[in-house]
Amino acid sequence: MARLSTLCYIEKDGKYLMLHRTVKKNDVNKDKWIGVGGHFEADECPEECLLREVREETGYTLTSYHYRGLVTFVSGNGVTEYMSLFTADGFIGEPIPCDEGELEWVEIDRIQELNIWEGDKIFFSLLKERKDFFSLKLVYDGGDQLVQVKLDGKDYRWK
Repeated sequence: MARLSTLCYIEKDGKYLMLHRTVKKNDVNKDKWIGVGGHFEADECPEECLLREVREETGYTLTSYHYRGLVTFVSGNGVTEYMSLFTADGFIGEPIPCDEGELEWVEIDRIQELNIWEGDKIFFSLLKERKDFFSLKLVYDGGDQLVQVKLDGKDYRWK
């Protein structure tokens, strides 16, 4: 089964807005820290999904955002997710409580200390190092173990 989603890291004052996923039961991201975003609705393009999901989860309307990459997550459990990865550096609005967990501004240099997916560590490095669009494939073993990585279609050594 394939799914389409967006994920956004909103930046302000050297910090990213992070979502600590603590609410939903049977959540693949339970207790992990991730950006904001979600699954496409019918007929949405990536940007429409991004804007809707950010508004629903944070209360913010993005005024400046950048499509940074496509991340292919292969779960190892028969689910592959194609995630459009964005960063944003402009927004308006007032924050609202998120029904998926707690939102917190975290210093970008501290993100690697949080409970995040191993593959997320790779794309955080790419977001920092590269300005161009990238394609990243992350293959997991059905759990938390990352077993293969490809960057722009080529094997990538991450350890």
